Amino acid sequence: MEVQTLSSPWQFTCDLEVNFESDEKAYIVYAALNVDKELQPDKVKRVMSVSNGKLAAHFEAVEARFLRASFSAFVDVLTLATRTIEEFSPEKGL
Repeated sequence: MEVQTLSSPWQFTCDLEVNFESDEKAYIVYAALNVDKELQPDKVKRVMSVSNGKLAAHFEAVEARFLRASFSAFVDVLTLATRTIEEFSPEKGL
């Protein structure tokens, strides 16, 4: 995770990359997270992508507190989606 400050109105940024080791799993999580749009798009921006089995998310915010709230909510849903994949994965032998 990387956090930076910039001189634009979108002063606070954060990047997160999670390795799911397959594009299929990364896209499942992407789809689950992409449904929820930012509640205050004038204060927080989020861009996600999937490549080589990794889900990448980039956040920009006008204040640190908006970045923290958005990132925290994102990680909560990310954790839930990841646990769901782990529980119902065919590799688990169900």
